[in-house]
Amino acid sequence: MTGDGTGANRGESAYFQGMNALNRVRVIDLETTGSSPPAHAVCEVGWQDVVRRDDGKWSLDGEHGARFVNPGRSIPPVTMAVHHIMDEDVAGAPFWPDVAPSILRPEGGAAALAAHRASFEQRFCTPKLSGGAQWICTWKCALRLWPDSPSFSNQVLRYWRMPEGLDRERGLPVHRAFPDAYVTAHHLRDQLNEAGLEQLLAWSAQPGLLPRVPYGADRGRYWRELDDEALSRYTSDRNEDVRFSARKEIEQREGRAPASGKKPAQGTLL
Repeated sequence: MTGDGTGANRGESAYFQGMNALNRVRVIDLETTGSSPPAHAVCEVGWQDVVRRDDGKWSLDGEHGARFVNPGRSIPPVTMAVHHIMDEDVAGAPFWPDVAPSILRPEGGAAALAAHRASFEQRFCTPKLSGGAQWICTWKCALRLWPDSPSFSNQVLRYWRMPEGLDRERGLPVHRAFPDAYVTAHHLRDQLNEAGLEQLLAWSAQPGLLPRVPYGADRGRYWRELDDEALSRYTSDRNEDVRFSARKEIEQREGRAPASGKKPAQGTLL
C-alpha cells in the first residue's frame, strides 16, 4: 500500500518526480455503487504499478495495494451481487476525496494512470483528484494490438492471451479492485513492451478502433469484409467507436493504390 504523500517535502517530491515519473504507470481499478457519479460513489480502489527496468523493459515490479472507501451511501444489492462488498465492509473507511490523491498521485510521480475501459475510472478519478494525469486505456490498446481476440474484456483477454507470470489466485476474485488491477497490469506491461508509452497514450486519446462490427446484421464481421455501401452506413452510427472504426476503414480503402490491378493485402487495422 502506498503512503499518504506526507512523508517528503515539496522539493524532495519534485526531485523524485523528475527522476522517476516516466518509468512508472499506475493501473487503477475501482469498485463502485454504480456507474454515474455523483449519484454513485467509490467503495474500493486497487492499484498495481508497472515500471520500466534498467534494460528498458516494463514489468510488475512496482507498488500495489487496495483500500476500501466509504461511499457515503448504501451499496445497492444489485451492485453487491457483482463485487460482494457490503456496507459493513466500508463503514469505517475514508471517503474518496480523502484517499484518492495519495493513490492517484503517487510519491515520485507517474507518467500516466491506466485502466481497462479507462473512461469508467475517469468518471470518479477527476482531474482535480488525479492532478490532471494522462490516462492509458488498455481496452483501446488491446483493440489495436490484438484485434483477433474473441472479446476485449479484461478477463477474456486474460484467458485468451495467458500473460506470462500472471498468478491465477492473485488475479481472483474477479470484480474486486486489486485482482482486476493486477490482471490489467499484465495486459499493460505487454502493450508497453510491444508499442511503447507514447503510442499507447496516443491510441487512448482517440475513440476505440473496433476490429469487428459489434452489433446489428453485420455483427462479428471485420470491417474489411463489408462492401462500401454497408460500410458507409456505419459512419453515422450513434456509437462513437463504431463511427471512428468505419471511417478508418474507408480511409484505408481510399489510400490503397489500385494502379497494379492486384487485390490489396488485408490490413491489420493498426
